[in-house]
Amino acid sequence: MTEKLQKVLAQRGLGSRREMERVIVAGRVRVAGRVAQLGDRIKGGEEIVVDGWRLGHKPVAQGRVLIYHKMTGEMCTRRDPKGRPLVFDKLPAIRQGRWVAVGRLDVNSSGLMLFTTDGELAARLMHPSSEIVRRYAVRVLGRASLDVMKRLTQGIVLEDGPARFTEVKDAGGDGANHWYHVGIMEGRKREVRRLFAEVGLVVSRLIRIAYGPIDLPRTLRPGHSRPLGTTEVGALYAAAGLAAPVKSR
Repeated sequence: MTEKLQKVLAQRGLGSRREMERVIVAGRVRVAGRVAQLGDRIKGGEEIVVDGWRLGHKPVAQGRVLIYHKMTGEMCTRRDPKGRPLVFDKLPAIRQGRWVAVGRLDVNSSGLMLFTTDGELAARLMHPSSEIVRRYAVRVLGRASLDVMKRLTQGIVLEDGPARFTEVKDAGGDGANHWYHVGIMEGRKREVRRLFAEVGLVVSRLIRIAYGPIDLPRTLRPGHSRPLGTTEVGALYAAAGLAAPVKSR
């Protein structure tokens, strides 16, 4: 039995399948001494080298997932030419593979982020077909009328296509600012902010409070992470439509 090369790389914890497809197309992967091509399949036992680094033959153990409380001002990239702080700098080191971010938050947003060594899990959790809801606490200047809230859930056409919230709940607030809790099943760039902007409301604070079945714990301080427990990991795999790992770490 053979498997697609990009799937094997994802199982080694190098990233999602889509990311691995780009790495293969860029000529950064060699299999058995030759440059790999998109569409190559692996039988097992072949020497695989990515960017000069030889992979082991065993997949990274599934079920290793971290929850991280991102702070405002942190970047979700692995490098930043401006020298700004990176979320990856705060994560614990691992011997094999690497942490893959399950979705991103922009530099001005904070809250829950998930990281896993299982690229297939990350890809499933991020793909719109999985219909996994991300929930946010959003502070805006002004208030949304009932008609505006209805419009936000019915759908608005943005420059990159239609978008909508699965729910919009009034969360209160004093003075000029007001809070709302919203849910969305996509992770397009600045999508939450752009939806509010389309109805004339400017977002002044954005906090991700849940990703699928995982909520941001009140006890997890900004800038800190912790591994998810077996039950939490199982819930994530179930939400992604994948079989739960036999053993989690």
